[in-house]
Amino acid sequence: MVGITAPVAGEPVNADGVWDLLSNKGKMTVFSLCLLLCADLLDFAVGYLTVTIEPLPPVVVGETVTLKCNFKTDGRLREIVWYRVTDGGTIKQKIFTYDAMFNTNYSHMEDYRKREDLVYQSTVRLPEVRISDNGPYECHVGIYDRATREKVVLASGNVFLTVMSPPNNISVMAENTPAPFSRYQAQNFTLVCTAKGGKPAPSVYFKRDGELIEVISYVQPSTGEQGGTSAGVRGARPLISRDLDDTKLHRSLSLLDPEGRSARLYTESPQRFHTQGQQAYEPSPATETIPETVVSREFPRWVHSTDPLYYFSHIHVPQSDGSVVVQAKLTWTLNPQLDNDALFSCEVKHPALSMPMQTEVTLAAPKGPKLLMTPTRAKVGDTVRITVQGFQNEVFPEPLFTWTQVGGHMLDGSTEREGRELVLERVPAELNGSMYRCTAQNPLGSTDTHIRLIVFENPSMMKRNQNNEATGAHALGLTWIAIVFTVTVELT
Repeated sequence: MVGITAPVAGEPVNADGVWDLLSNKGKMTVFSLCLLLCADLLDFAVGYLTVTIEPLPPVVVGETVTLKCNFKTDGRLREIVWYRVTDGGTIKQKIFTYDAMFNTNYSHMEDYRKREDLVYQSTVRLPEVRISDNGPYECHVGIYDRATREKVVLASGNVFLTVMSPPNNISVMAENTPAPFSRYQAQNFTLVCTAKGGKPAPSVYFKRDGELIEVISYVQPSTGEQGGTSAGVRGARPLISRDLDDTKLHRSLSLLDPEGRSARLYTESPQRFHTQGQQAYEPSPATETIPETVVSREFPRWVHSTDPLYYFSHIHVPQSDGSVVVQAKLTWTLNPQLDNDALFSCEVKHPALSMPMQTEVTLAAPKGPKLLMTPTRAKVGDTVRITVQGFQNEVFPEPLFTWTQVGGHMLDGSTEREGRELVLERVPAELNGSMYRCTAQNPLGSTDTHIRLIVFENPSMMKRNQNNEATGAHALGLTWIAIVFTVTVELT
């Protein structure tokens, strides 16, 4: 490359043109001169074109977004095309075009998705954005080539549209329920808070009685590592457990009846129960409901900690629509004495929300189950249903229901049944006066309620039996007549 010699100090350089430079201080080959001339002519023919797009702040689903494409050129505009980029940049889908030649614009989307509005030649408005609108966009600007007037020179710019979506549903449930009540052994209890529909993933935390819970975070094992059990927390860090005192355990066990239940006073034979100044309780001819018996809760103070350790974990599950389902778990060693009637709340924070979303539950043992028997006057041969209609309080978590027949077995020979409803098919007369016990329990406590079944005679079945007996007697009489007639014929 041939350079230009430096000028003498104080002497200005005449740079009005290439020929001046060549004639004054420089030496240049013919080839270099041709290159300079070609560059000057090319710049004059093509002109210049620059495209810039203003960055967009994150927007919330349902808002209106304006895409601005700023360009500078000294050439003649041919067209402006907006693209939406998908699949990591491999696919570019036209969404809007402005044709400067005919001064027209049109959308490339389907009729049911035509949501783009032209604000200016290079500006497009997207009303009511959705999560699916999230992603990169490109603006391509074309101008005519000055030299040929047929070729189009292109330049482009890009911008990323971030669409946020607040969670649309949060819920709290207890893990591994329904579960029985454990009187003598400490057990772990887990609350699960699920937040759906959020993008990006929201932050989830728990409070107890309005106070933020200090938690110990741990990594939740996968399903395969858990092995289908509820010991996920113990795999990460075991909770505190204490050995029971044998003397206190034997003392507690001495209060149990032969069936392993706590002693029930005045419930096995409730018709004999009466107090001073009151008449003895007599069973009514209809269904008899016995007052409930609350199981005595014996929790040695040395078994449960008054200041439990709370363990926290969460997982993110991406959805096909771009949202994320967040599932957070809070686990601790349950203390029914302290945790009963405790208010736990799950709160969700998200940048698209002006204030946190919240849902709450109150831990409560079941009290006062309300039983309903249908039909109210059961007859021999009827199908009887005994259903738990509700409780005197709001119960959480969901209780476990167990049915037993006091002093005997069920019709099918089983000792107990589970479920909210007990069904007795084709009850016989032998079940008249039988008593059934419904035990409702959850990890916070247990309660028993009894109901007596009164079975009435069925007139239709009695009439049918009488007809059967009469038919049998008539047939037997005819048989004897036939036998006597036969014997008489043989003797004569």
